[in-house]
Amino acid sequence: MTDGPIGLVLAAGAGSRFGMPKALARTPGGTPWLRLATSALADGGCDEVVVVLGAMAESALHLVPADARVVIARDWQQGQSASLLAGLAACGGSSASAVVVTLVDLPGLTPEAARRVVADAGAGDLRRATYGGAPGHPVLIGREHWRPLTEELAGDTGAAHYLVSHRAETIDCTELGGGADVDTWGAA
Repeated sequence: MTDGPIGLVLAAGAGSRFGMPKALARTPGGTPWLRLATSALADGGCDEVVVVLGAMAESALHLVPADARVVIARDWQQGQSASLLAGLAACGGSSASAVVVTLVDLPGLTPEAARRVVADAGAGDLRRATYGGAPGHPVLIGREHWRPLTEELAGDTGAAHYLVSHRAETIDCTELGGGADVDTWGAA
């Protein structure tokens, strides 16, 4: 493994509005969303990809590409922070300079967006993709931010407050598409 960024796919939630865990979702053509997310990060410049599963993890394991590492967030019911904490803990033993976070429910995310966010990033960087001015994914969290972020995480919130309070650099990815998350089957 090199010192480049490590990808992190958060896919632990129950998907209550969606009707099932989104880790089990597939495109109309049958491609697992987990494969799309891991490919977007791997093809976008991440040296390794970690997938965080939780709800119905056993049913989703076979959907995770063989070259991705799986971490189970046992306390996934506590919300998004539990998934992010489990993922950051799994990345802690690596020599990665940064973690690049995305969500499983962004099946349109492109490797180009990940490449744009990752470009020339270092351990002190904090970046977030934006789409039409709205915050989105992927999010790059330089290694220097991992510990302070974990100290702030709680409940069903992710890194949004930390990114705002620490003035994360915004990276416009509007023309690349893929910024809209899918919360219901009708939007899939």
